[in-house]
Order: sequence, then C-alpha cells, then structure tokens
Amino acid sequence: MKLTWDGAKELEKELQRKSETDFKKIVGKNLLEMRDRAVKSRNPRAGGTPVDSSELRLSASVDLSKDLMGYTKNYAPHVEFGHRQQVGRYVHAIRRRLVKPYVPGQYFLRTNFNMQKPIYKKDLEEAIKE
Repeated sequence: MKLTWDGAKELEKELQRKSETDFKKIVGKNLLEMRDRAVKSRNPRAGGTPVDSSELRLSASVDLSKDLMGYTKNYAPHVEFGHRQQVGRYVHAIRRRLVKPYVPGQYFLRTNFNMQKPIYKKDLEEAIKE
C-alpha cells in the first residue's frame, strides 16, 4: 500500500515563503524602532544618540535589504567605544588644549540594541503563536 499527498511540495514552499515574510517584517519593524529611538532621543543611556552638532544623530540609517541599522559618520565608532587623544594638542573646534589621554565610550548603540532585544523576542514569540 502506498500513500501520496498531492500538493505537499507546493504547501511546503508556501509555508517557507510565509515564514520568511513574517520574519522579515519583524526584523524590519525592530530595526526601524531602533533607528527611531536613536534619532528621537539625545540621551545615550536611553538608547539615543549623543548630540554635539546633530550630524551623528542624523546619520542613523536602516538598510532593510541587508537587515542593518547603523551610523554613516566615520567617527561613530570612536564615540561608541571611546578613543585616545594627544594631551596638550590644541583643538580649534573647542578652543582648548586636550587634557585627558582617553575619552571613554558612550555605548549608545549597544544600549539601544539591549533595549530592543526583549521587544524583538516578544515579537518573534507572538509571530510563532499566530
């Protein structure tokens, strides 16, 4: 005796497509929430972007085709992780000489990511239940 299920391959492909579509929607929603938090808040402890001239904050961007959220300014990693500087060097922008040998990082992107993790997990759990 042999049993066959007509349409099983088509059903399998459709379920795979639906699950990928749902997952992409969740990822996109969470990336956009992170970007919005980065742009709206100026408090790094609340996941916002630190502001001096607003260039870094305005450079926050999302690429949904690659599932990426980040900053386009080349100095973003130095603000995130900290950087060394030459003590005694005169900086025209601040009209002062540098005093500290190291500027600690503000970890604004990491904070934003850590704030989004439970939201992302909840969204995934809700999508699985549907």
